[in-house]
Amino acid sequence: MTMLASPAHSDPAADAPHLGTPMSHDDVAKWDLTIFPDGRGLPPGHGTAKEGRQIYERQCASCHGDEGQGATAEELVGEPTPPSVDIPSKAIGSYWPFATTIFDFIRRSMPPAAPGSLSADQIYAVTAYLLAANKIIGDSDEINAQTLPKIRMPNRDGFIPIDVKK
Repeated sequence: MTMLASPAHSDPAADAPHLGTPMSHDDVAKWDLTIFPDGRGLPPGHGTAKEGRQIYERQCASCHGDEGQGATAEELVGEPTPPSVDIPSKAIGSYWPFATTIFDFIRRSMPPAAPGSLSADQIYAVTAYLLAANKIIGDSDEINAQTLPKIRMPNRDGFIPIDVKK
């Protein structure tokens, strides 16, 4: 069997299929939305449950119900008891281990017809509303990039951590 050798000065980019256009650092930054449980990646901003209720009523209630009880989409508000075989709820108060995940999910995918259309302040406000509706924070508590990661979710210890380092 004969192998063809490529020239030593071969440029891998020259062999690429040249599809699309290269992304600039600014373009990549728009899609780099990673938010970690400790709050790294959270943008500046703030919000309260009172502000969030108004946004929720306009943007979320048609799918998630007037009080977060679920409608065409999942319930968001429920009793803060961990899910079980008898009560399989994945409502925020009973299931989600980190408050930052709520912000992250809303930021990436809500509302379904216009993901990414809410400002950071609006997302903080809706997150605060959902946390208050689940009785995790008070109705007048303000959340922001410093306070959100400090919120201890009721089911934080209900998950088995995975250590990917070997």
